[in-house]
Amino acid sequence: MASPPLPYAPPSFETVEEERQHRKVRLAAAFRLFGRFGFSEGIAGHITVRDPELADHFWVNPFGIDFSLMRVSDLLLVNHAGEIVEGDVAVNQAAFAIHSAIHAARPDVVAAAHAHSVHGKAFSSLHLPLAPLTQDACAFFEDHVVFEDYTGVVLDPEEGKRIAHALGDHKAAILRNHGLLTVGHTVDEAAFWFITMERSCQAQLLAMAAGDPVPIDDETARLTASQVGSHGIGWFSFQPLYEQIIRAEPDLVE
Repeated sequence: MASPPLPYAPPSFETVEEERQHRKVRLAAAFRLFGRFGFSEGIAGHITVRDPELADHFWVNPFGIDFSLMRVSDLLLVNHAGEIVEGDVAVNQAAFAIHSAIHAARPDVVAAAHAHSVHGKAFSSLHLPLAPLTQDACAFFEDHVVFEDYTGVVLDPEEGKRIAHALGDHKAAILRNHGLLTVGHTVDEAAFWFITMERSCQAQLLAMAAGDPVPIDDETARLTASQVGSHGIGWFSFQPLYEQIIRAEPDLVE
């Protein structure tokens, strides 16, 4: 059984300028939500969105600005050579190394998210995939990987390419001893997958601490994944969070 039709769908735009502004607003909102959920860790973490006109350029957070303070006007436009095309603050070199490789390898990926969230980085130290213990975790069943090649801070573009290769056509990766990485066809989708993957890591850690958790069987997990793990569901699930943050912190559009 497939997911039921959604009452709404991602918007379409008449001009590139409208779409660019929409993506930037959603990106700033995603950062504010990451800040609210406590996903920041000093200067670590980044979310990117591909520019709708310049396919080899992406928008990203400037280095050293807290997620909870992000505004549309703060965002940087960076090309795949690592050059800042728009903006006057430095870009996180790890953000460039990881995200440029993913955007280059995956034309379908519009946005990618990575942060050092507490439960994600704790879970990454186990060198395990997420188990289908809950309905929410089933969104990642057979659709995420564990990247085993930790060699320190990702500053080398070649390591970014290895991460992109390991990710393949999946929606998420657990980066060993590092944290989580998610991608999507929209900022909304990539951000929601990160949020729910972090919570799924938390749920599995709690279950493992409490006893011996019993996973959902593969057939049911696969069915559930088709119901809760689609691009449309990822996008739609972000909408209540977006409405919450845009009403509470409207200055993010500045």
